[in-house]
Order: sequence, then structure tokens, then C-alpha cells
Amino acid sequence: MAPRPPRLAVLAAALLLLGASRGAMAEGPAPSPAATAPAAGEWHASNGLIRPSRYPDGFSHYDYVNPDAPKGGTLRYSTPGTFDSFNPFPVRGTPAAGFAAFGGGIAYDTLLEQSTDEPGVAHALVAEALRYPADISSVTFRIDPKARFQDGLPITAEDVVWSFQTVTQLSPLYANYYRSVTAAEVTGDREVTFRFDQTGNRELPNIMGDLVVLPRHFWEGTDASGKKRDITQPTLEIPVGSGPYRVKSFQPGSVVEWERLPDYWAADKGPRKGRYNYDTIRYTYFRDQSASWEGYKRGGYQDYRLENSAGRWATGYVFPAVTDGRVKKGAFASETGEPMQGFVLNTRREKFADPRTRQAITLAYNFEEMNRSLFYGLYRRTTSYFQGTELASSGLPQGAELALLEPLRDKLPPEVFTTPYALPDYSKPNAERETLRRSFELLTAAGWRRQGSSLVDAQGKPFTIEFLAADPSASRVIDPFANQLRRLGILATTRVVDASQYQALVNNFEFDVITDLFAQSLSPGNEQRDFWSSRAASQPGSRNTPGIRNEAVDALIDKVIFAPDRESLVAATHALDRTLLWNWYVVPQYHNPEIWLSWWDKFGMPEKGPAYQGIDPYSWWVKGEVAVNTPADAAAASEPDPAAPKAPRP
Repeated sequence: MAPRPPRLAVLAAALLLLGASRGAMAEGPAPSPAATAPAAGEWHASNGLIRPSRYPDGFSHYDYVNPDAPKGGTLRYSTPGTFDSFNPFPVRGTPAAGFAAFGGGIAYDTLLEQSTDEPGVAHALVAEALRYPADISSVTFRIDPKARFQDGLPITAEDVVWSFQTVTQLSPLYANYYRSVTAAEVTGDREVTFRFDQTGNRELPNIMGDLVVLPRHFWEGTDASGKKRDITQPTLEIPVGSGPYRVKSFQPGSVVEWERLPDYWAADKGPRKGRYNYDTIRYTYFRDQSASWEGYKRGGYQDYRLENSAGRWATGYVFPAVTDGRVKKGAFASETGEPMQGFVLNTRREKFADPRTRQAITLAYNFEEMNRSLFYGLYRRTTSYFQGTELASSGLPQGAELALLEPLRDKLPPEVFTTPYALPDYSKPNAERETLRRSFELLTAAGWRRQGSSLVDAQGKPFTIEFLAADPSASRVIDPFANQLRRLGILATTRVVDASQYQALVNNFEFDVITDLFAQSLSPGNEQRDFWSSRAASQPGSRNTPGIRNEAVDALIDKVIFAPDRESLVAATHALDRTLLWNWYVVPQYHNPEIWLSWWDKFGMPEKGPAYQGIDPYSWWVKGEVAVNTPADAAAASEPDPAAPKAPRP
């Protein structure tokens, strides 16, 4: 079960507030002696994929939270781009911050809540309990009789069935995620059952628990003008939700402010007690990350920041609020896995169809020089889709992994069996010359040839690559790579568009190359279909941005999903990882081995964070505001961004 996946790397920090974080793969403590796996057919309030939850059914709160945390105050956050909808479920439109198609954001609750404190564990939320037979051919949820929508009406089993039918029709992500469901039925008082087209898939009960619950009565009703609502279309009408917050006010495209519901129905449930403590959450939109940074330094727009720029982290935190202690800053050790962030090559385009071309492009990426000159040596190269976990492949396939790959040998690159996957190390003597020579040999073998200073195909058409981005500062990372490609004769350019246009182009796969991020968990499963399956490749809005259509990948996805035990899951994930790497769909970039966090000193925080999620801002509370927008702050905000692209020398 993957974390709720972000679309853009630049939004990773903002999406932490929607339930995802870079720390979402940390191992939690061992289960307590009282925590035992429920017998087949028994009702239970928690479900664990790796091990039983260490929290008993009906637990009062997570160990790390302050259950008596005071309520009140405002959490301010900035986010880039704009928005035009309060309906996150259709592919059309750009949802406002706080909404999320997957997981519901802070507006909607789900049947179960993914644990912040343990990997692969989900706890009762809208459903007070679940049960499933020994063969896991179905799962039944019993709706909590206290569960309410924000207008006070009860959440019913009929709402759950309608929600399932609706989101699977609207969202490619949900359609793939719930592909194994053959029926959703009301099967008793407050009970809904999902039936599966397979047996033995241990992940399916938790997957169904991720279902967001929507109010059928609202979406099938009429608005204030008497017009019938249409959930298939974007809208700026404030919807009725089921979560802890609702939209209080907004300025279209620029600001959205949420208010906490004082009578939120689940405030005292175990996964929610001591959390969601802010009375108000305010999102302000900025043109790009540089403008957002200026707002952060000034104060009053963003209260904490997960830093994603090495240059800014190394040289930028010298403004007055840091010097006088109003802004705190810390680097935290992380033992968690890392997402795959990289340049995605759109294989739907003929020029990227040959894996030799994709390999040549990948080899041309000089990470070592970029890390030295741009990133202060702070990053590490990513070499796996499951980086830093036991799920990452290494060396040559052996044992159970080799047994999975052997039947697929004729559909796999031969190097899968003969050569450990490795990326070039440009720090070695003569590495650049030798690596670019190897890249050119691969391009020649793929049918490209030199014509003057350009690389052309058999028809004489030049090889061009356009990098698509939503933030002007992206050129800082793209340009060194583009220069390397030009040395091979490839005409590489960058196109920057606004956030809404970018999202529309990506949803419809209208790009050559983008930067994307694929977050994984310790319990991968059905979400792999949305990432990599042939079916998802042609579904607008899916996470399969590379356009992967590969029979071996499809077969290995099923091996991951249907793994009967942990050992089999690890072997299947190794095989999938290795196959993705050797097909060169993504040019791997880098990851940060630490968590870089800064915050205006207005928060009270628990003594420790959640073992699984790493950082949980919803468990913080406002202890008191600090002075912002002082003359010194204003002056600091007008200083150049140390991470911004530098002007070319004359």
C-alpha cells in the first residue's frame, strides 16, 4: 500500500498536510504482547499487513501525541500555482489545497485511516470495524453509528457504495486501485461488503479502507440557484465533507482558508485524538517556489517549511528571523526509504521507444558535477524505485527472485540476468569522455546518426527533447543535463508553463520529459498498477507518466499484489524494481538523506514524532504567535534567492 502519492516533487512539502510525508516508510516499534492478529471472520478495528498493530482495538490515541493538546490558532502555508475547483475527483480542474482525490485531504474521511505510527497498518475511522473470510474473497465494513457528514446527516452504507461507484468512474487512480472489486453491496444494517475477483490478496481489505466517503445527498442535490450539481465537473461551490475541516472562505486562485469543525464527529477516535488542533488552516498561493520562499522569510504566509533545496539550506537561512531565534531550523536523521525522483521519458513518443535511446540519455546525466556545483555535496544518487528499504534490488537476481524472472527471460533485457544495475560515476578520471562515448554508441545502435552538429533519425529529422516544468527555478536543475545532451547532438530545450496548464498537459501525457516522483511504502500492492501497468499507460491522469507497456512488468506487478507472505513480496518487488531500472524509463536523480525542517517558533510539539510518518504537523499546536513582517523581515525577503538560477556571465 503506497503512501498517498504526490503528483509534483515541488508540492511534496505541501502534501505533508494532506497525509503524505517523506518519512512515510519508517518501521514502527514491535507490536505489544496484547496485539494479536484477528481470526478470519472476526470483527476488528485495525488491520496490519506486515504485522498486527501494536495498538489494541479501541485505543485512545497514538503514543506520540499530546491528547490534551490545546485547540486554536492558525496554521499558515504557502503553495505554488493556483486552483479552480473544490472537487478533486474528476481529471479536469486543479483542486484547491486541502482537497485530495486520494485519501480525501482534510475535507473527507475514509473507511480506515492509514496509521502515522506503523507501516502497513490502518485503523477504524468511518468504519468502526472490518472483517473478511480466511480466503480474503471479500471484506465487510461496519459503519460507525456516530459517523456524520458536516451537515449533520449520518454516513450510511449506501453512501459508501455510491462513493465507490463514483470515484472509480471519475478517477483513473481509483479505477486501477480497485480493479479487483467485482461488487459493492449493502449487506446489513450499517454494513457494506466488497467482493473480489481473486482470493489471497492480503492487501485488499486495507485498500478498500482507503475509500473516501462522499455525501450522495449533496452531490445529487441542487445548489443555491436551483441548478443540479454535477460531480463530474470542477466547481467552486463549497462541498459538504466528512473530515475535520471545511472551507471557510477563499479568493479564487489565490487563497483558501479552512476552519476546524468544533463538533467533528471523530475528534476523539484513536487516530484523531490530540491531532487537528488548529482552528484555521490558511493556504496562500504563490507564483513559484522563489516567491514562496520570500513570503516565508517575511513571515505571515507560511509557518513551517520542509526544505527541498540544498543551496537554500546551505546558504539561505541567514535572514533576521533565524538570527534572532524566531525561526528554528534542524536536520533530522532519517532511516526511511526514499521515493524515486527522476526525469520521466515519455515512451508514448516514438523517439523514446527504443530502450537503447533511453539508456543513452540516462548515462549522460552527470550527477556528481551537479551535486558538487549546485547541491553542496548534500544529496545522494537514487538507484532504486524502493531506495533505502529491503525491497530495493541489488547485485544479480538469486533464489526466489530469479525464479520469478526466469519465465520472463525472453521479455527482459539480458542485462537483468548478467549485470548488476549501476549508474555512471562521473567523479572518476576520464569518466565524462568515456560515458558520453558510450551514450553515443547506444544512440547510433538505436538508429540515430550525426548530421553536422545535430543528431537525426533515419529520415533526417533532428532529435529534440523538450523539458516541461511548472516553476522557472526548475531550469537550474534541467540546464546542466540539457547541456550534456547537446554535446551528443540532441537539441534540448525547457518550456515553463503555469501550474494549471502543466497539470493538464501531464494528465494527458502531452510532454517529452517531466520531473516526477514515485513514492513507495514497505507494503507495495495494487497502486503499482497505476504506476506501471500497460492499462494505466493509456488512462489520462494515471501515475504511469512514462507510458510503460511491458508484459514482464505487468506480470511482476501481479506477483507483488498476490504475494502470499513477506518473503515472496520482497522477492517480487526486487524483480519488479530490477526490471523497471533496466528498461531505463526514468533518469534517476537524487534524494536527501536527512529531513530538513524549519519553522516559525509558534508551535508546541510532542517530544517525539510518529515512527511511521516521521513528522506529523497535525500533532502540533499553536503555543503563541511570534512577531512577523518586521522591517528587517521585509528587507530580507527582498534579497535574492540563493537557490535561484544565476544570470549568465557576459
